[in-house]
Amino acid sequence: MKGIFYRLGPVLLAAILSLGSYAAEAAVKLKVITSGGFAGTLTAMEPQLEKDTGLDIDISYGSSSGGAVDSIPERLKRGEQFDVLILSRSSLDKLTNKDFVSKDTRTDLVRSRIGMCVKKGATKPDISTPENFIKVLHEAKTIGYSASASGTYLSSKLWPEMGLWQMIEPKSTRVLSKRVASLVADGQLEIGFQQISEILPIQGAELVGPIPSKYQKVTTFSSGVTKSSLHPQEAAALIHYLASDTPYVINSIRQAGLDPVAAE
Repeated sequence: MKGIFYRLGPVLLAAILSLGSYAAEAAVKLKVITSGGFAGTLTAMEPQLEKDTGLDIDISYGSSSGGAVDSIPERLKRGEQFDVLILSRSSLDKLTNKDFVSKDTRTDLVRSRIGMCVKKGATKPDISTPENFIKVLHEAKTIGYSASASGTYLSSKLWPEMGLWQMIEPKSTRVLSKRVASLVADGQLEIGFQQISEILPIQGAELVGPIPSKYQKVTTFSSGVTKSSLHPQEAAALIHYLASDTPYVINSIRQAGLDPVAAE
C-alpha cells in the first residue's frame, strides 16, 4: 500500500494518510451514491479502493435526475444521508446551488459518451454516419432512452432539433430506475441509448457503438462531498483518489468505456 501512496502525489498522499489514525482503530464507513454513468466503474473498483484507503465504502445507486423516487436528488430531498455524490456535473451543480454539496469539493472525474445497444446476437446496424444513424431510428420498431442526462439530451434537444421527435416519440420509452440495456437484453426494446459505461456491464445486450460525433454529447461525471457528511475529510480523500492519475484508476476508468479527466 505504501508504494501506491507514493504514486498519488503530495496532496492526495496527505489527504489519505490523514485517515491513518482512523484506519488503525476501525475503518470509517463512507456512504457513496453514484448515478449509472460511474456505477459499474465504482462497483468494480470497490475492493481495491477499500484496500488502498482503509475505508469501508457503502455504495448506493440512483439517477442524476429524472424525478424517479430513487434518483439522487429525490433521495436527498427526503433527507437520506450520504458522504459522497457521483453524478453528472450539471446535476451536481444544481444540488450544490440547493445547498446539498460543499462547493469547493466538486471534482470532475470522467467524460462519458452516449452509445447504442441491441440484444446480444442481434444484427448490429451501422450508425457510424449521420445518414445511417437516422435510417436506424426510422427503421427501429421500439427505442429506449434513459431518464437521466443522456436521455434528457436525446429526447428534449437532439431528436427535436433533428426533426425526428414526432416520429420517434410514439415508439420510444423513457426508462426509469433501470438500465436501458437491461430492457434491450430481455427483448422489451429493439434498440437503446445510454451512456456507454452503463451499457457495457449488462449481460444479454451488446454495444453497437457511440452515436455519430455530429450528434454526440459528452457528459462530465463529477463528485462532491455532501454538507451532511459525517466524515468530510475521508470523503474528500476518496474523491482525490478517484480523480488521481494512478495506473489502477486510469485503467479501471478506461475499461469501463469512460475517459479519465486526470489523463487529459
